[in-house]
Amino acid sequence: MEVYEDLEFQPIFEEDIEQLTEIMTRAFDQDTKQFLGLEKGGPEGYDTGEFLRKWALDSQAQSYKVLLNGKLMGSVIVWINENNENFLGNLYVDPIEHNQGIGLKIWRFIELKYPNTKKWITETPGYSKRNHHFYVNKCGFKIVKIRDPRNLQNECYVLEKEM
Repeated sequence: MEVYEDLEFQPIFEEDIEQLTEIMTRAFDQDTKQFLGLEKGGPEGYDTGEFLRKWALDSQAQSYKVLLNGKLMGSVIVWINENNENFLGNLYVDPIEHNQGIGLKIWRFIELKYPNTKKWITETPGYSKRNHHFYVNKCGFKIVKIRDPRNLQNECYVLEKEM
């Protein structure tokens, strides 16, 4: 277990997948409803546990469940590469806890944990304006590419942060 400010970071194991999937489902569905007007939506397997089984349990990933006062809040998954151009694959917080600075604390922990990083790269849905605000205005990323800009549901923003 690692601690940053008031958050605990623990590795993700198979037994965590069900509860983390419930939180991930709420987070993605809230964004989809708010920005697309649809009841459900997210990456393949986000609501079945398959997304987290595939990515959080990947032996090449560094994945952490995040707890506040013993309560599970969300998770973060990163890939640390030999060239120090690292990838943030997923960061989410339970929507019940949004707007309390938890996401930013998670990101600061990741930056401190991997000080040799030269560049962080991530992707986020084009419709998720809250994510854009978080990554660009709070975390210091820059939008470097927009994929499939004519399709609101499939549009993807690629973001980078030079360290």
